[in-house]
Amino acid sequence: MDRTQQTALLSAGVGLAVTALKFYAAVATGSVALYSDALESIINVVAAVGAFAALRVAARPADEDHPYGHHKAEFLSAVIEGALIIVAAVLILREAWFGLLHPKPLDAPAFGLAVNGLAGVINAVWAVALMRWGRAWRSPALIADARHIFADVVTSVGVLAGVAAVWTTGYAVLDPAIAALVALHILWSGGRMVRESVDGLMDRAAPSEMVGQIRSLISAHGEGALEAHDVRTRSAGQATFIDFHLVVPGAMTVADSHAICDRLENALEEKIPGAVVTIHVEPDEKAKACGLPVL
Repeated sequence: MDRTQQTALLSAGVGLAVTALKFYAAVATGSVALYSDALESIINVVAAVGAFAALRVAARPADEDHPYGHHKAEFLSAVIEGALIIVAAVLILREAWFGLLHPKPLDAPAFGLAVNGLAGVINAVWAVALMRWGRAWRSPALIADARHIFADVVTSVGVLAGVAAVWTTGYAVLDPAIAALVALHILWSGGRMVRESVDGLMDRAAPSEMVGQIRSLISAHGEGALEAHDVRTRSAGQATFIDFHLVVPGAMTVADSHAICDRLENALEEKIPGAVVTIHVEPDEKAKACGLPVL
């Protein structure tokens, strides 16, 4: 079990603890907003388990049926998690609607605020850590999990504000109203997550900064070649697939052109984590005016 899988499994444990605290606060106060917040946190646990399963699949080596590996399992997990966020938002809106129809005063609001606030702090700290690790390890599943937990933190902040407002003003209708506004924010967050994950499944190119770095590395380490063109990239989980055409002098031997390719592959794999490089060697008559010059 690698570090990303261990982190995803730990995230499920943190989610369970946070959910238990929030349900305790909801039962103690009878707050619709606190109940909705707890309901959303259940999705965190389900999503963390899904992320763990996806990371297990993504870590499998390439096989006969999947010669390019199983990297896209992480994107699939992120799509499912985004969909779960949307479902959670709809459920919260439902609870908020019934709360608006039948508002009621809260029980023990100070205690509920304290317990829910503690859960929110735990979530915020964990979300920051997950996002940092997800970006460092280039794991879409962990990044999606972190964003989901960030959405949960926003929920908690909104809920705390709503419960505090009900407590101080006596207007019970504010409780479900704040919950509804936060649910709309969660709905937007889930939609964005699904859109970004679908981009990954559709072989979207690597980020522009990374593409620029790749082109610079090809230019700097392609000594002996004439140019490179048709540089293409795509990201799949923690892997970045890079392929391009390398133009060499027509009289160059296979061994010499292979040595250039090895040098380029080593340079790209050293600087681009998870790089999978494919180079198509061509003779000089295949050069293009728009090709990338090499030093």
